[in-house]
Amino acid sequence: MTPHPEVLTVGETMVLVTPAVAEPLESATAFHLDPGGAESNVACHLAALGTSVAWASAVGDDALGRRLVRQITDHGVDTAWVRRDAAAQTGLYVKDPGNGVRYYRAGSAASRLEPSFADDLPIADVRLVHVSGITPALSTSCDALVDAILDRAAAAGVPVSFDVNHRAQLWPSTDAAAGRLAALAARADLVFVGLDEAQVLWGAKTPDDVRRLLPDVRELVVKDGAVGATAYLGDAEGVHVPAFVVDVVEVVGAGDAFAAGYLHAMLRGAAPDERLLAGHERAVLTIADTADVPRGIR
Repeated sequence: MTPHPEVLTVGETMVLVTPAVAEPLESATAFHLDPGGAESNVACHLAALGTSVAWASAVGDDALGRRLVRQITDHGVDTAWVRRDAAAQTGLYVKDPGNGVRYYRAGSAASRLEPSFADDLPIADVRLVHVSGITPALSTSCDALVDAILDRAAAAGVPVSFDVNHRAQLWPSTDAAAGRLAALAARADLVFVGLDEAQVLWGAKTPDDVRRLLPDVRELVVKDGAVGATAYLGDAEGVHVPAFVVDVVEVVGAGDAFAAGYLHAMLRGAAPDERLLAGHERAVLTIADTADVPRGIR
C-alpha cells in the first residue's frame, strides 16, 4: 500500500500559457504550457523540497487535463485523488509578462467540485491540509467543499493551512470576499495573507493590524512583497525576515512558492525566522522565471 502523504492540497489547477521568454504576449512567438494554480503550485514546490504531498482536484477528460496531471505527477506529486470530468473542460490562463494575466476558467471541471468530493480524501491520514481562498470563489459548490474539508480536518484533529489568495475578479464584491475570507481564515490553524490583500479586504495597514483582526489564528504569516514577511505564533510578538533583493521577471506564483518553503520548514520543526527564510528562498525561484513552478529546478 502506498503510504499516505504528509500534506494534502485541494484546489483548482489550470493550464498556464506563458511566453517562452519574458516578453509581451502580443509579440511573443513561442510559448510554454505549464501547470498553474495555487494549490498545485504549493504541492509541486513541496515535492521539490522533499515533502511527500498529494494534490486533489478535477480536470477535464481532455488533452489539457491529461497533460496537467502528467506534469504535476512528474514533479513528484501524488495525483491519485484527481477526478477526470468528461462533462467539463480543463481551465486555462495566460500570462502577459508585465501586463498581468487573463483567465479562462468559467465552467471548468474544478469549478464543478462539490462537498461530497471531500468524503474520499485522506484528510484524517495526513499531517496537514492546505487550501486557498480561490476555491470558495469558483462556485457555490466549491465554497461548500471548503467548509466540508475544514469540517473533516477539525474532526480528525488535522491542522489546516489557508492562503487567503484574494482574486477580486472571482467575487461579486469586495465586501463579500472580505467576510467570507475572514471567516475561513478564522477556522484555519495557519494563515498566509499578503498585506496588500489585507488592506483591500479589511483595511489593515500593517502586519500588526492583520494580527489584531485574526487574533485567534494559531499561526499567521503576513507577506509584504519586497519588504519581507512577518510570522505570528500564538501570543508571541511578530518575527520579521526581510525579502531578498532580486531581479524580478514575474511575481505571479511567488506566494505559492513562499507558502511551500514555509510549510516544509515548519513540518520539520524549524524556528519562525527559519520558516520565513525558507519561504523567501523558494519564492525567488518563481520570481526569476515566467512559470509558477520553475522548470527544471527541484
